Amino acid sequence: MMNSKILKVLEFNKIQNQLLQQILTASGAEKVRVLLPVSDVEKVSIWLQETKEGLDVERLRGGFPLSQIEDMKPLIKRLEVGANLNGVELAQISQLLRLTSEIMCFINDLKAEHFTFARLFYWQDKLTVFPKINQKLRLSIAGDGSVNDEASLELQKIRKRIHHRKENIQNELNRLIQSNLAKYLSDALITIRSDHYVLPVKQEYRKIFGGIVHDQSATGQTLYIEPKQVVEWNNHLRQYQAQERLEIERILAELSALLSPYTKEILQNDFVLGQLDFIQAKARLAKMQKSVIPNISAENKVKLRQARHPLMDHTTVVPNDLVIGKDYQTLVITGPNTGGKTITLKTFGLLQIMAQSGLAISALEDSTVGVFNEIFADIGDEQSIEQNLSTFSSHMTNIVAILKAIDDKSLVLFDELGAGTDPQEGSVLAITILDAVQAKGSYVMATTHYPELKAYGYNRAHTINASMEFDVKTLSPTYRLLIGVPGRSNAFDIAKRLGLDEKIITEARSLIDKKSQKIDKMVLNLEKQRKIAEIDYLLLHKNLEKSENLLLDLQKGYQNFLKKREKELEKAYNKANNIIKEAKEKSDKIIQKVRKMQKNANHSVIKEHELIAAKSQLNNLQREREFLSKNKVLQKVKKLKDFKIGDEVIVTTYGQRGILVEKRSAKEWVVQIGLLKMTVSLEQLDPVKPDKQKKAKITHIKPYVRSSSYDFFHSVNTQLDVRGKRYEDALIAVDRYLDQALLASLLQVTIVHGKGTGVLCQGIRKMLRLDLRVKNFDFTPENAGGAGVTIVKLE
Repeated sequence: MMNSKILKVLEFNKIQNQLLQQILTASGAEKVRVLLPVSDVEKVSIWLQETKEGLDVERLRGGFPLSQIEDMKPLIKRLEVGANLNGVELAQISQLLRLTSEIMCFINDLKAEHFTFARLFYWQDKLTVFPKINQKLRLSIAGDGSVNDEASLELQKIRKRIHHRKENIQNELNRLIQSNLAKYLSDALITIRSDHYVLPVKQEYRKIFGGIVHDQSATGQTLYIEPKQVVEWNNHLRQYQAQERLEIERILAELSALLSPYTKEILQNDFVLGQLDFIQAKARLAKMQKSVIPNISAENKVKLRQARHPLMDHTTVVPNDLVIGKDYQTLVITGPNTGGKTITLKTFGLLQIMAQSGLAISALEDSTVGVFNEIFADIGDEQSIEQNLSTFSSHMTNIVAILKAIDDKSLVLFDELGAGTDPQEGSVLAITILDAVQAKGSYVMATTHYPELKAYGYNRAHTINASMEFDVKTLSPTYRLLIGVPGRSNAFDIAKRLGLDEKIITEARSLIDKKSQKIDKMVLNLEKQRKIAEIDYLLLHKNLEKSENLLLDLQKGYQNFLKKREKELEKAYNKANNIIKEAKEKSDKIIQKVRKMQKNANHSVIKEHELIAAKSQLNNLQREREFLSKNKVLQKVKKLKDFKIGDEVIVTTYGQRGILVEKRSAKEWVVQIGLLKMTVSLEQLDPVKPDKQKKAKITHIKPYVRSSSYDFFHSVNTQLDVRGKRYEDALIAVDRYLDQALLASLLQVTIVHGKGTGVLCQGIRKMLRLDLRVKNFDFTPENAGGAGVTIVKLE
């Protein structure tokens, strides 16, 4: 497990808080709270694959059909010790089992559409569905935990008695209120005291109503009396209510006993739904941060393309390419303060930790992360008043601990290495610390403002300098990282722009040693060369992008042309075959009629072999569609063409005209193209159409148009409700309904099948999937019925 200090320094807890905002289930929230980066390459790969599949589901379906689920562990523990659950707790388990069925149906639909989600299918196999228990719970317990009347016949009877008795009491009390006794009441209303229906009676008229006093007002002027007329009915009502409570307790005990044998499976379902919720939360966070799934390098060759800090506004933050591990293992970023060095350091570390936690990273596609055993950081001012440590001492204490713990699989982040002490000593100390880290084979990214480290990248193997760009014209940093270019001092340029006397600047320059001046000139030249190279790169990249887009457009246009040509050929052949089919049917009738006439006339006017020959000629007119499916119709036409020497043709391979000069074989011809002769196969030859052609006689065939009756169209409802029907009856009803919808020219219909156990839902969707009348179908949004309603679009 990675050290906790790096998580605190890089603020990984803020990423966890963002994840928690996307969580729906208690189990999923627990997974977020214990989320930590791992150093196992296989596990990181699996976690990232799950996040990728979550993003795909989010894109294709808008997410999983999940809703809020409370913590199931306390409920399962109570069931395991034999305790009974109350209505609210049973409602929570009922919701869990319902969501399990919906998730199973949801993933089965993905399978049916031939999507590949290896990790989702893995988690689906760990789910257990309980159709009968689920149905029993849904029938017995309402969503708020109350027990439904349908829970038992006895409960139905008791509640009918309660309802009847309440009506009797209320009717009698209403009669008293509307009688001449109303003048003795403080208010003409019925109220309840101590579970008894009572009337507010003025104190001085208490004896008029008789009965029992259950309460009085604060002043004592009003007494709440249960009139004698309803005392016995109220007693009956309390008895029925007691019977209701006992029956409810019995039902709750029965349902708890029904669940007890399956506590492990229920807990496993809760775990899996929490895992899917966690995957969905990772996907939605990635979508919110505009993040991508990175590649993994087991050799720790890290390349983050246009990386952004995930906790900063992506519209304003400046992205940078961060590379380490391939050509160099140490990256030293030099330059002045407030240039963005620390943020660059934190961005690199935090994105690496997020990737090793299975989260998407805020960078461009084709980014690559490593898998480090440990990530250490010395960032910020960590002086300790309690331990009487200065800033420098605090940094040194941390660095000493880091040097003891690192190995060749460690990543170390140093911010302002060697700061807080004498500059000359601090720079030398920074160099030796970097050498010590390199000696252990660790990967290092360090920032510093010491000019002595500018030459470090040129003197050490596997090391490179970098700097944060500074715009002298605007006197502000651009926050762009320049890899390969060490930072240079801009003090003289800034002073000059601000109006400092040129003599003072010249004298100041003369006081700097020649070595530093040479380094600054070298850095300046490198910056100029880098800018020229960058402009050339951007221009080439832009031209390449245009070329690639043009190629894609051409390929897309060509594919569309092939599809349209195939479609038009198919339509033409279908139409031709229909005409020939009609002609054959008519010829069969005519031949049959002629034979019948011959038989009746008892003599042979028309010979049998002549009839057979005529029919064979009609059959030969029809071409099989198999040539169409193989896209070889034109080749068939060419083979039937009788070429002769001297014919003008087009060689399709080259798009050139030529003259046939010699027939080599049944399938090959010698073609003269200009001064060139070549042997060409028959399939590559197209005849050249003559300039003048006889006008072909065109037979217009009036297409069949389906009549649409206004009355019939309006008599077919756009929605079919099959809830409550038996499985076979429901499927028959759907089949008939689709016929009616097609006849009524409806393009879209709605089938309400309910959620239930999911069996009817799966059956109907399987039927729709195989139905040629159906173009496509999907669930309605959650606010319109969700998985209980399917929208069907017809061909």
